[in-house]
Amino acid sequence: MAERDNRRGRHNDRDENPEFQDRLVAINRVSKTVKGGKRFGFAALVVVGDQKGRVGFGKGKAKEVPEAVRKATEQAKRQMIRVPLRDGRTLHHDIEGRHGAGRVVMRTSVEGTGIIAGGPMRAVFEMLGLKDVVAKSLGSQNPYNMIRATIDGLKKQASPRQVAQRRSKKVGDILKKPETEAASADA
Repeated sequence: MAERDNRRGRHNDRDENPEFQDRLVAINRVSKTVKGGKRFGFAALVVVGDQKGRVGFGKGKAKEVPEAVRKATEQAKRQMIRVPLRDGRTLHHDIEGRHGAGRVVMRTSVEGTGIIAGGPMRAVFEMLGLKDVVAKSLGSQNPYNMIRATIDGLKKQASPRQVAQRRSKKVGDILKKPETEAASADA
């Protein structure tokens, strides 16, 4: 009997997905005017991540806030992407992301910089596990567009290993410093 309870406990832990953390970015109250007055509904925007290089976002609509948040979280878990991180703390290279009128620029930075980004972008970086990044939103201030532009940019992120594999080269060839190439050309 004790084994059965133990197995049941493990099964529940697996359904909970404790490795993911979520961050509520925005709640929007919308109303529909009907014959008897107004009916209110809620739209929620949630970012979910494991803080180890995976992140996703989702939106949910419902009559109650908790139900909208639950729907958004479920959608975010289904739409997760993996982003390669350098040393598990920053980006490999500077990137720009776009979605509609939203435009964001993300830059790699040295250790100890922290997350310098505002609002919805900060939530994405925290859930992704980035510790040092500088970002700026240059277009739309709409949180939906900002998050989509951020995710668009993060999809373009490529590690040296991925670039080397795509070019059929070694990682060392990709990471060679320009000074060493110039010195070897002079010799």
